[in-house]
Amino acid sequence: MRRLLRPVLGAGLAALAVIACTTPASPASAADAPYDVLVFSKTAGFRHDAIPVGIQTIRDLGAANNFTVTATEDAAAFTTSNLAQYEAVVFLNTTGDVLNATQQTAFESYIGSGRGYVGVHAAADTEYDWPFYGNLVGAWFASHPAIQQANMKVEDRGNAATGHLPQTWTRTDEWYNYRTNARSTAHVLATLDESSYSGGGMGADHPLSWCKGYGGGRSFYTGAGHTQASYAEPAFRTHLLGGIRYAAGRSKADCRPETGYTPLYNGSTTGWSQAGPGNFTNSDATLTSVGGMGLFWYNAKQFTNYSLKLDWKLAGDDNSGIFIGFPPSSDPQSAINNGYEVQIDATDAVDRTTGAVYTYKAADIAARDAALNAPGEWNTYELLVEGERLQVFLNGVKINDFTNTDPVRSLAGHIGIQNHGTGDDAFFRNIRIKELGTTPPATGTIQAEAFSSANGVSAFTKDGANGGQTLGYIEPGDWAAYNGVNLTGVTSFTTRVVSGGAGGTIQVRTGSATGPVLGTVTVPNTGSWTTYANVTTALSNVPSGTQNLYLTFGGSGTGLFDVDDFTLVKGTGGSTGVGPVKGLAGKCLDVRSGATADGTQIQIYTCNGSTAQTWTVSGSTIKALGKCLDVSGGASADGTKIQLWTCNGSGAQNWAAQSDGSLRNTSSGKCLDVSGNNSADSTIVHLWTCNGAANQKWTLP
Repeated sequence: MRRLLRPVLGAGLAALAVIACTTPASPASAADAPYDVLVFSKTAGFRHDAIPVGIQTIRDLGAANNFTVTATEDAAAFTTSNLAQYEAVVFLNTTGDVLNATQQTAFESYIGSGRGYVGVHAAADTEYDWPFYGNLVGAWFASHPAIQQANMKVEDRGNAATGHLPQTWTRTDEWYNYRTNARSTAHVLATLDESSYSGGGMGADHPLSWCKGYGGGRSFYTGAGHTQASYAEPAFRTHLLGGIRYAAGRSKADCRPETGYTPLYNGSTTGWSQAGPGNFTNSDATLTSVGGMGLFWYNAKQFTNYSLKLDWKLAGDDNSGIFIGFPPSSDPQSAINNGYEVQIDATDAVDRTTGAVYTYKAADIAARDAALNAPGEWNTYELLVEGERLQVFLNGVKINDFTNTDPVRSLAGHIGIQNHGTGDDAFFRNIRIKELGTTPPATGTIQAEAFSSANGVSAFTKDGANGGQTLGYIEPGDWAAYNGVNLTGVTSFTTRVVSGGAGGTIQVRTGSATGPVLGTVTVPNTGSWTTYANVTTALSNVPSGTQNLYLTFGGSGTGLFDVDDFTLVKGTGGSTGVGPVKGLAGKCLDVRSGATADGTQIQIYTCNGSTAQTWTVSGSTIKALGKCLDVSGGASADGTKIQLWTCNGSGAQNWAAQSDGSLRNTSSGKCLDVSGNNSADSTIVHLWTCNGAANQKWTLP
């Protein structure tokens, strides 16, 4: 946050703040609103002797953490009316078929009402003929070796069930192998290191604990808990408590499946630099802010289209933020003046509180408050950057959707975390990123469920959906309308869809559900109702200006597909405009020294509005100072000089803007590139093999 620091906490209060942020989950959970938990331990197969001590452990946890416990082995408890009194149901070492069809239906309705499930150890050895249960628990038991010591690798230490654990948790238990890997449908919290024990059967990726949203409710599973001794372990008890709190909705977490992320920080600060005063200490794979106002920023790379995730917590009423889209600099003010801050401070004004794009756009406060954990508990941010659109997710819930329209700024650039000042205690873990490749310039992305009117379809709450909902219940002949959509310059349509059914088609129309067809795209079966895919089609005869847009749906049968969102893409080829050409870190394409001689080097430079930065884009030529952007000698080798040259109509002067934001020389097929991905003033541009990187992205006038 960019404001004056609050007065420094007194020594006593500062000490209390430190204690609050380092104490395990129990004190935080003591403030939970009261709730009720049902512990179910019926067995129709092997019976674990740890069940009685497990029940007593959960009773003890409840007594200390504000929830009541009812324990039963009577399946008759599974009625709609009886289950309604519980926020979570724990399947404690259940085995075999324990519920009949009527009881299963009641439990499915219970989960569908938004309640929670906790599976402990042999809960995965239960109800093999009930598909709903198999999906809910996440994976079924396959086999196990003898009880022995092993290492658990804790992947996510930002969850109430794992935030207290070390990165490697060494303990003794009975270690399950599972029939399938839960990672594709659940968020994995911890895995087993099969090299640390004998009898592992899943290889390098052996999930043992996970969480997920399913069927409208929440699910947490841990494979630990076979032995009586487990329930005396403080770390396991807190692990179990965290799972119960998540399932009961008392602790929030991002439990969406997660794959493809690369760590930027998970204990190592390689590639990071401190700008300005203060610093971050680095201990236990946790960054802790000290003093400030400064910025700890990742200097090794700039990013354009990406999903950035990180875990954070505050000790109390503290202040920090995540900066994105700023150029390299040792001055923290550069990030403030050139980038955007996603704020962390739950008590400030709405446009500068947790989830806000600081002073630019407030978060959805109701959604934010529902998703936010209290001080002393970990939260997870996802910052999803697609072109100039930023979506902010807090613990898996979208709380902000911001589009940059400032021509001087860009969401592309470096990322960093703020140390705001003495007394503002912020903690960060597991900073990771997934680069998303290229994203076409868009007139806007529209959530499909945000229709103006519709026939036969409705919004459907769904795991993995951007915004938490899809447009669902689609059958042949249905349609959805979106009023007041600007279609000027739109050339294509991209949509995110999901289908475990027959698939079908989407027709894009204007005016009415029977209006002119601008394009048609086929939606395939994507593999399951939780597997999303993007499909694209070109559009033709698109009218300009604001129009009422209609999506009409076709196919055979029922339950065709869901639509998550769609993007209307503006074509760039052949456009005409006059003004700056902006690239890496928002810098401008510049004719060095404003010279007009043939062969003058082209570079990037801070935008200043001079004639050396005023380009005329017309068809395939790009001109400044009366001359053309030119590839020296018409060559095609990587590193070939880009220069100013008398216009001659040759292939060396023909350029085509691509849908991914790159600018391609049509003769060589290579791209205009900022040398070395360096955003410093006077960095030259040259020709280079197209690779989709940030230093090949350009915005034309």
